[in-house]
Amino acid sequence: MSTIAADYEKTDMGTIQIAPEVIEVIAGLATIEVQGVAGMSGGLAGGIAELLGRKNLSKGVKVEVGQREAAVDVSIIVEYGNRIPEVAAEIQRNVKRSIEMMTGLHVVEVNVHIHDVHFKSSEKTGEDEELQSNRVK
Repeated sequence: MSTIAADYEKTDMGTIQIAPEVIEVIAGLATIEVQGVAGMSGGLAGGIAELLGRKNLSKGVKVEVGQREAAVDVSIIVEYGNRIPEVAAEIQRNVKRSIEMMTGLHVVEVNVHIHDVHFKSSEKTGEDEELQSNRVK
């Protein structure tokens, strides 16, 4: 299966093929660049890879690639306080622009799946700590 437009496929020097994993990485990087994205939501394998010290840049990204077109699904975690529709629309624009610019493929759709909301951890005040210390003795 070829993964790049026919115009770019053959050159005087040989053929060019772009692996679907490369497109996943491009989409993942374009997604985490967007303000309001707390992280990518991947499966168990992505979590294990991160525990082993490898950063999985395609975590939470699935692509379908044809000869001239690509469709992308990204699964994300949104930071609390951001407007989800605006974050999702910006992800769609950024992923489409990045893939088309870098590969020459036409992106037909970018589906954004929101899997969680990330709350920023607040620092406990002295009062909160005092209340908790009085609960259990």
